[in-house]
Formats: sequence, C-alpha cells, structure tokens
Amino acid sequence: MQTSTTDVLIVGAGPVGLTTAIVLTQRGHTVTVVDNQAAGANTSRAAVVHARTLELLEPYGVTTQLVARGVHTPAFTIRDRDTLLIGVPFGKLPTRYPYTLMISQADTEAFLLDRLEQLGGKVIRPATVNRIVQDGDWATATFADGQEIKARYVVGADGMHSTVRDQAGIPFTGGTYGESFALADVRLSGGVPADQVILYFSPAGLVVVAPLPDGRHRIVATVDDAPQHPDTAFVQRLLDERGPAAHPAVVEDVVWGSRFRVHHRVADAFRDNHILLAGDAAHVHSPAGGQGMNLGIQDAVTLGECLARVLDGEPEELLDDYAEARRRVAQRVVSQTSRLTELATASARLRPFRNAVMRLAGMVPAVRRKLAVQLSGLNRR
Repeated sequence: MQTSTTDVLIVGAGPVGLTTAIVLTQRGHTVTVVDNQAAGANTSRAAVVHARTLELLEPYGVTTQLVARGVHTPAFTIRDRDTLLIGVPFGKLPTRYPYTLMISQADTEAFLLDRLEQLGGKVIRPATVNRIVQDGDWATATFADGQEIKARYVVGADGMHSTVRDQAGIPFTGGTYGESFALADVRLSGGVPADQVILYFSPAGLVVVAPLPDGRHRIVATVDDAPQHPDTAFVQRLLDERGPAAHPAVVEDVVWGSRFRVHHRVADAFRDNHILLAGDAAHVHSPAGGQGMNLGIQDAVTLGECLARVLDGEPEELLDDYAEARRRVAQRVVSQTSRLTELATASARLRPFRNAVMRLAGMVPAVRRKLAVQLSGLNRR
C-alpha cells in the first residue's frame, strides 16, 4: 500500500477546494487536491460572483480574468411580473467592483485551476476517499484504490453529500424545500434587460433571470417536480407564467439544463480536530440572492489563510476562530435566503400586501443601500 504525506489534503476541486489550494500554495505550503470527478465533469451550476468575493480573490491572481470574462450587472431587481417592487443598485458601493459579475461556474473553475497550476499545484482525479482516520498529529485518508495520504489537516470541500463531513461524524442539521429547482442556460429575445439580475415573484413560484457571457441567460425557478432536462417549451412556460407580461421573453434555445433539490442545512461544527469543512460541505441554502458559491469561496480564502498561519507556527485556535465565525455567517445567510424564498412564494391572498410593503420599502434609499451591501457581501468585510 502506497502512503504519501502532505500539509493539507483538500477533498473536492470545485471553486471552494481550488481557492483553498491556491491560498495555501501561494503561501508556500504542500497541498494535495483530489476530486472524484473526471476533469470537465462539473456543470455550470453557480453563476454569480459578488463584489466581496472579487476583493478576496484579488491577492491570489484570479480576479482580473474573472472580471474580463463575466457580464457586469449594476442592478438587482425584484419584480412581480412587470411591477417593480425593489431595485437594488450596486453602482455607488465603496468597492472597485460595483456590480454583480455573471459568469458560469465552469469558467470560474477553469480560471482557478489555471492559477493553481501556475503556482505548481495540480488535482489528482478521479480519486475517491473512502475513509479518514485521525490519529495523533495526522489524519490519514484511504482511497478506493488502496492508496493512503497522511495530512496535517483535511479540508472537506466535497459538497452537500460530503464524505469528509460524514467521516468526521458531524451532523448536517436542517431540512429540504418541498419544491425542486429547474436550472437552464438559454438564448432569449424579448423583454428581459441585459444589464440586470431579476428575481420575479409569482403565485406559481419564483424565477430568476440573469445575463451570462456569450449572449446567454441563466434561468432558475422553483417547480413542484422539475424535469431532468428542461426543454425550450418548459422554460417558455415558466417565463410566460412568471416573467414579464407586457413584453414577454421568448426562449430561442436551451443550451444546457438540469434540476436539483435545495436543502437549508448547516453543519453542527466546521472543525473536528484535523478535519475542517468549507462551502457546500458546511452549508447549503436557497439560491435566492446568489450567495452559495460566494459564501463558499469566502470560506476558502479565510480557511486557507488561517491554515497557512497555523502551519507557519501560530496557535491552532485560529482554526477554531474560523469554524465559529464562518458558521455564524452561514447561519445568517441561510436565514436570509429562506426568508427571501418565502416572500417569493407567498400565497395569492398575501401577494398584494407583500407587494405594497416591498414597494414602500424600495422607495427608501437606506433600504436599497442596505440590501446592496448585504447581497454584495461587503457587510462581511
């Protein structure tokens, strides 16, 4: 049986795992990244990168490429069909990135992987971790092929169904939304602006419409039972029922589509001795507000910097600080996105009251600014 050693073993090569690896590698530490998927197997799930995430990635040589590739959207609006409820402007935020950056997760991962390889790192794949044993100063991971890797620390960046979290015995507390979510990248014509991310409310459920590079739009919608591969007719029905009515949006083509169920869960702990969690392995929630990947990348930068300091000789209590602080942030975001989802799916009886309250709130500049700061992540500086 072959055994190797590393400072940090990162399980999962999505944006969270790659970001953690970049931070540690740039700081001069030995990192091994493994992923159970073949290269290119990840799909284009997340598409929103907020200002705070771009700020945090700046020192690690990734932000410039992301900004050049993505679509800059200076406003987020919440609408009930054609009625504007709240407009959230990002243009006056105190940041070099006063917008929401729309870019596919596939592109984000490609830029992150390229940066890791520039620093001399790589991803071992496909490689499946079956078992993790903590003993003394090490955690030993055993793989499906019998290989073992001994690490000072193991980072679980392996998603909602995290093997690392399960091996640590950390509960994942929460529940599951009753609806499923449909996801599609489409080519649109008609009444959808190209410079806004729009959340449409309706009794039938919510739908998010957001621009992507290459003339595409991302559609995300709650559905009782979403098809595995949404087609043009299905997405068109969603927009006809929930989107703009005066100038309807027309779906010309579905480039890619999928479905998923959304959980609202937070791990009971983000650390167990040599094991640490980040991203979807630690927290999952509604996609309303586009917080998921951003929260995960922010975990990754914070965790990578804390691990680097501990490996350089600073106290291990830094890792407890990471675990406690990021868990509090995750709980707040899960609560906020749950409230937004509940507002979006309010019953027909409550809809007029909800709309009236939101329109009044949306007329107050301080409310609009607070929402912009929260959505952009700048409140977590």
